[in-house]
Amino acid sequence: MTKDSSLDNLLYLDGVSYVVDGPYWVKFEVKQVPDTLEKPHGLDYSLTLHDGDGQRILGFDNAHPIREGSGPGAKTRIEYDHTHKGERIRFYDYKDAVTLLTDFWAEVDKILEERITKP
Repeated sequence: MTKDSSLDNLLYLDGVSYVVDGPYWVKFEVKQVPDTLEKPHGLDYSLTLHDGDGQRILGFDNAHPIREGSGPGAKTRIEYDHTHKGERIRFYDYKDAVTLLTDFWAEVDKILEERITKP
């Protein structure tokens, strides 16, 4: 795997939280770890959006393995990268740090737009 030139920017965010709109806030946890089959990019990360009560609304992380679906059609994957949106968990295809941040902020914007414009 080639060096990700945007990795330093992501690592710099470790431990940072931001208020993003009214009661909503985001939190970043990012650490470099040895490359493994589960974390081939050498990162342990959790990027989350929370409401005013501290409940997670959105999460991009690789903290645990996931199984998508149920029954004989269920899918599993070695890589742990995935997203949480409410109760829904989906695989996430990690490309590099800048894409991870871009995808996370795009989902944050979409969720906040939906919540703020809801009657």
